[in-house]
Amino acid sequence: MNLRKGSAAAHVVMGLLAIYFLLPFWWLLVAATKDNTGLFQSASLWFSDFHLIDNLRILFEQDGGVYLTWLRNSAFYAVVSGAGATAISALAGYAFAKLRFPGRNALFALLLGLIMVPATALVLPTYLLMSQANLVDTIWAVILPSLLNPFGVYLLRVYVHDSIPDEMLEAARIDGAGEFRVFTSVALPAMKPALVTVLLFSMVASWNNFFLPLVMLSDDQLYPLTVGLRAWYMSAIMGNGGAATFSVIVTGALVAIVPLIVAFLMLQRYWRGGLTIGSVK
Repeated sequence: MNLRKGSAAAHVVMGLLAIYFLLPFWWLLVAATKDNTGLFQSASLWFSDFHLIDNLRILFEQDGGVYLTWLRNSAFYAVVSGAGATAISALAGYAFAKLRFPGRNALFALLLGLIMVPATALVLPTYLLMSQANLVDTIWAVILPSLLNPFGVYLLRVYVHDSIPDEMLEAARIDGAGEFRVFTSVALPAMKPALVTVLLFSMVASWNNFFLPLVMLSDDQLYPLTVGLRAWYMSAIMGNGGAATFSVIVTGALVAIVPLIVAFLMLQRYWRGGLTIGSVK
C-alpha cells in the first residue's frame, strides 16, 4: 500500500513538473498564431484567430529579411562553437583521465572551480581581452570565449575514466600505436555518447547565448537571434515601428527553438552507453 502511494505521488509530481516546463512552450505556440490585437485581448493559453502564416511572412520580410541573417548567424556560432568546444573538451578530458603529467590534480581542481564561476562574471574581462586583440564586433569575439567548456571537460573526464578500460589503451600501445593514434582510433569512438551530449550542451549554450554577443557586437548584421529579437523588442516597447512588431517577435521566438528541437531529435539515438561492454575479456 505504501509503495503504491509513493508511486502515485511520484507520478503526480512528475506530471506537475511536466506541466510547469511545457506551459511556456504552449503559450509561445498559441501566441504565435495570433495577430497583435489577439495577442493582447484574447485568452493567453488558447487559440483564437489563426494568423501564424501571416506572422511568418511578416517575420521573414521585416527589416529587409534580417531575421534570416540572425538565424544564419546563430547557426554558425552554435555549430562552430559547439564543435570546437567538444573537440577541446575531448582532448582535455582524455588527458585528465588517462595520462599522467605534473600538476594534473591541481589543474583538474582548478577546472572544477571554474565550473562554479558564472559565465556573466567573465564577460567584462573577456571584453577587455578581445578589445586588446582588436576582435570586438567580430564573429571571433563570440566564438573564441565559447570554445572553453569546463563542464564538458569534466563530463568527458568522468566518462573516459569509468568507461574506457586501461587494457584497451595498453593493447593499442603494444601494437605500436602512438598516443594520438590511441586517442583517435580507440578512445574517441568509445566516447561517442558523451561527445554527443557535450556537443548538444555546447550548441544549446551558444544558441541561447545573450549577454556575451550583446556586449561584444554592435553590428546588427552579426547579431544572433537572441540579441536581434531583443533589439526588435526594445524598438517595440519604445514605439519605434508600433506595437505590430510584438506578434512578429513572438513568432520569431517560436521559430528560434525549432532548430534545437530538430537537433535533439536527430542526435538522441546516439545517447546510448555501453559501447565498450564485452570489449575486454
